[in-house]
Amino acid sequence: MSARYYTHFVTESNEARHAHEWSGVVELSYPLAQARSSAELRRLLAGNFELDAEDIRILQLARVH
Repeated sequence: MSARYYTHFVTESNEARHAHEWSGVVELSYPLAQARSSAELRRLLAGNFELDAEDIRILQLARVH
C-alpha cells in the first residue's frame, strides 16, 4: 500500500549543487512509522540526494489522503 506525504525541507550541505529548499509530494511504497517518520524520511531523501541524513532538515511533513 503506497503512502503520499507533503514535505517541505532544506538541504544543509554545500554538496547540493542546485536548490537548497524543496517542497512537494513524496510517494512511498509503504507508510512511515509515526514515531520515526521524520528520521525515516530524512534517510530516504538523503539517499536520493546523495547526502547524509544529518544534511536534511524537514520543515513540514503531512500525510496526503
